Amino acid sequence: METTELEKLEVNLLLEAIFQRYGHDFRQYARASVHRRIHNIQTQAGLGTVSELIPRILHDPSFFEQMLRELSITVTTMFRNPGLFLFLRHKVLPYLRSYPSLKIWHAGCATGQEAYSLAILLKEENLAKRTVIYATDFNDTALDTAKKGIYDIKDVKDYTKNYQAAGGSRSFSEYYHAEYGAMKLRQCLKDSITFANHNLAIDGVFSETQLIMCRNVLIYFDEKLQNRVFNIFYESLAENGFLCLGRRESIICSNIRNKFVVLDEKHKVFQKKTGRQHV
Repeated sequence: METTELEKLEVNLLLEAIFQRYGHDFRQYARASVHRRIHNIQTQAGLGTVSELIPRILHDPSFFEQMLRELSITVTTMFRNPGLFLFLRHKVLPYLRSYPSLKIWHAGCATGQEAYSLAILLKEENLAKRTVIYATDFNDTALDTAKKGIYDIKDVKDYTKNYQAAGGSRSFSEYYHAEYGAMKLRQCLKDSITFANHNLAIDGVFSETQLIMCRNVLIYFDEKLQNRVFNIFYESLAENGFLCLGRRESIICSNIRNKFVVLDEKHKVFQKKTGRQHV
């Protein structure tokens, strides 16, 4: 459905109202995706126009929380694109092994499956005890799910397949126990991860880290917001630190493209260009 100029104005006013009232900034998100999600919310609420959403979100915080869940992207899975995790296992972690302690930032962790995938990878490479994974997202509902580490048992077959393709050396069943139609991840994996609220659209540098993963998040941002986030990542990375993006994302057209070396174009792995590269 084609968006009219009036609808564009209504969406602009709605996003400005959200920012002014709650501090969540969707004003620089890719508009096609935002428009689609707002229309879904409008339809579910039984409202005739986007403008009618504005007083609802201003005066009803519970309605805004529902809207926030619709606007945020929480689609993820364990060992998504396993080739990346295989690359990390064989090419990146051997270099990171030289550090006495490690910090990893998983930005936009959604419901946490990829953060736990990293924890498994680190455990198998004997790096878990000296590594902290900071897994962040702006969606508190998704973070609550991530902290619990409980997922639908129906997905375990796909998770196992991905784990094996990522070079997993054990039985995947060692990392969870099943109960009441769910898989609950082991406490030893949770011990490696600190979950926290962080909004890439408005917050700044999170911590100095050796590895940042932010996959399939930037595709929902416009160019200006992408460049803001890329600069945050650059400032957050230690010398020769690594950045992993999603398959449809790249730094090639960003304002930091000359500050990174492309290590693997297929899996979107980049290394901060500081000093001599080691991979």
